Amino acid sequence: MSPPVELPRWVDVAVLPAVNLALALAVAAAVVLVIGFQPVQVLALLVKGAFGSKAGIGYTLYYATTFIFTGLAVAVALHAGLFNIGGEGQAMLGGLGVGLAALAFGPHLPLAAMLPLMVLAAALFGMAWAAVPAALQAWRGSHVVITTIMFNFIAAALLVYLLVNVLKEPGNMAAETAAFAASARVPGMHVLMNVLGIDWPRTPLNVSLLLALAAAVAVYLAVWKSQPGYALRAVGFAPQAALYAGMRPPRLTMLSMAMSGALAGLVGVNEVAGAHGRLLAEFVAGAGFTGIAVSLIGRNHPVGIVLAAVLFGALYQGGAELAFEIRGFSRDMVFLLQGLIVLFAGAMAQVAAPWLARAVALLATRPPGPAPAASNADDVRGNRGRPRR
Repeated sequence: MSPPVELPRWVDVAVLPAVNLALALAVAAAVVLVIGFQPVQVLALLVKGAFGSKAGIGYTLYYATTFIFTGLAVAVALHAGLFNIGGEGQAMLGGLGVGLAALAFGPHLPLAAMLPLMVLAAALFGMAWAAVPAALQAWRGSHVVITTIMFNFIAAALLVYLLVNVLKEPGNMAAETAAFAASARVPGMHVLMNVLGIDWPRTPLNVSLLLALAAAVAVYLAVWKSQPGYALRAVGFAPQAALYAGMRPPRLTMLSMAMSGALAGLVGVNEVAGAHGRLLAEFVAGAGFTGIAVSLIGRNHPVGIVLAAVLFGALYQGGAELAFEIRGFSRDMVFLLQGLIVLFAGAMAQVAAPWLARAVALLATRPPGPAPAASNADDVRGNRGRPRR
């Protein structure tokens, strides 16, 4: 296998993801054309559904909020050399923590106390669920990919069991809890907008979006601007060199997975306390796995992850609109587009890298243009004051 092509940082972070996205859209357009639809019409309706109205923007950002959390969770672990694909289960446990806190304390505490309590519960439950695979990896050599996959299934089974046998609302046939008290509901973004004098429709978008953006800033400061973050990245980049330098990979494995699990657990704040107002079984709906694609497209950087999350939020919302607007166009086509983006951003991320490297090298070695000829007046001024020979 050939080594990856070295690119300048700005090309690797900004240009390469854009090229990969363009390649994915081009292949998707060809597929759409083959099955009998007009690619330009499909793309225009997708963009219109995602950004053409305030309601569409609200739904797009609501989906993006969840993807920011899961994308950051994947990125933090990847920087430590760990592939945490257990974000699905960690998000489920985070939602369970939110639900337990809301049911136990919601009727007794005000909103100002419930919000930080639910955030803390979501982070702690997600962190605890990620800590077990991390410990198995750090001290027993169990591969974190295998253990986190297994813990996804265990989390799903545990959540369903608790909802059916312990937490289900009496008299309700659905496996879900009773509705939370008003003080245990994250305020919708339309409430905040109305306070600011902006007319905004009621959508699932809530102020968890602000929490997601704050989490992105916190990840940047923790991973790139702190000593533990430097050690974490050193272990991920060169484990043997980090060990030789006196760093302790087991502890850093626990730290990175704890951060990753806490971030994934915060999905519960957006989905359980924000959008649904109750705990239910299928609230994650694959967002943990989508976070892998979001992190890859965003090049494991918080800024890129935020942008990639908005992209996938637009695909989710715009795809739902396409299913209504174009007869015969199913959500499967949207899943195809998502799969192509994952393919070009993940497995084939380096396909365009050699071409970009050649283009950058060509621009760097281009000879400078001829210097402008000096005029006679410039010659006179240049020779003035020089000693005669």
